[in-house]
Amino acid sequence: MLKALLKTMRPRQWPKNVVVFAALIFDRQLSLSNFQPFLRSLAAFIIFCLVSSSVYIINDIIDVEADRRHPTKRNRPIASGKLPVPAAIAVAAAIILLGLPLAYLLSPLLSLVVLAYFLLNLAYSTWLKHISLIDVLSIAAGFVLRVVGGVMVISVQRFSPWLYVVIFFGALYLGFGKRRAELNLVASNNGNATRRVLEGYNLALLDQILSIVSATTILAYSLYTFSAVNLPANHTMMLTIPFVIYGFFRTLYLIQVKNEGGEPEEMLLTDRPLQIDILLYGITVLVIFYFQKI
Repeated sequence: MLKALLKTMRPRQWPKNVVVFAALIFDRQLSLSNFQPFLRSLAAFIIFCLVSSSVYIINDIIDVEADRRHPTKRNRPIASGKLPVPAAIAVAAAIILLGLPLAYLLSPLLSLVVLAYFLLNLAYSTWLKHISLIDVLSIAAGFVLRVVGGVMVISVQRFSPWLYVVIFFGALYLGFGKRRAELNLVASNNGNATRRVLEGYNLALLDQILSIVSATTILAYSLYTFSAVNLPANHTMMLTIPFVIYGFFRTLYLIQVKNEGGEPEEMLLTDRPLQIDILLYGITVLVIFYFQKI
């Protein structure tokens, strides 16, 4: 049962919470001489991992019947019966009762953000995920709340609001890419949709949305690299734009050519070119922020 519980908590989804560190990195507070901002951001990351796991458990409880009709989701612990529903409910409640007080101890404002994040995801699991377009907008809003949570736990001085825009549109891109992959799965499953919201989408619409969102994200990020006040005056941050462009092109290739994207985290964990691109981007940002004379 413990193994089934851990699988239901979906630790492979926890990397999504790394956006909590955006404030730490892009506010240039990552320092070997002062570990406190890093430790506070790490604590916020752990809290969001726990709360997101409770959301995944609740979502699987609500979707148990639909998951049993899904070709792959029927193997999830709750849908397959490996994890009893009463036990899942108890664990989800315990996580929330533990996570919110911990967030309050770290920062009262963080506890409000975490509560808003939980309520948003609860609304998503019960209602919003059945409304086309609103479903993905809700997912993107959850990413922004994670970033806000990271801002709440450290004393930011130079964090640019442009990053909220970039992360929001980036999350939209991955969300609509996931919907496209799900539609492909429906086509291979004799047209039987397991998610009601997919009836509000088609491939042509999603391809247009992906084009608009990817272009908007790249534009917003480009504007950030030379207009944000916290960046080096020599505009070297613009050197990171090619990595962002390639990242979007690569994921678009995986979504539209390889028919992947149903689980965005799988792309990050398995696609080597994408991993190399992210690594090079991270190294470039660190060099620009921390190893050159500003």
